[in-house]
Amino acid sequence: MPLSVGMSLLIILAVALTTFATRVVPFLIFPKGKEIPDVVQYLGRVLTPAVIGMLVVYCLKTTPVLSAPYGIPEAAAVLVTAGLHVWKRNNLLSIGAGTVLYMFLVQAVF
Repeated sequence: MPLSVGMSLLIILAVALTTFATRVVPFLIFPKGKEIPDVVQYLGRVLTPAVIGMLVVYCLKTTPVLSAPYGIPEAAAVLVTAGLHVWKRNNLLSIGAGTVLYMFLVQAVF
């Protein structure tokens, strides 16, 4: 079902306002000069690695390790991604190279 122009503009406006609000709220809650609570600082340190760990588990949870190709493409992509990230500390490079390697392996090799 196609949307009318008005409805499309309303959706775009709602998304823009929501995005703007998520960017502004932290500055309203924690203005310059106000002490950031310890719990917020703690969450800032631990949430990124926790989310990345959850994404890795989610992506690898259905990897077939008991049947061909035995998780080889996934393992190679994870090792390349981790190795490149440790070496170069470049998120775009490590994730991009790991993704390209995985897609090459599953499309052309296995």
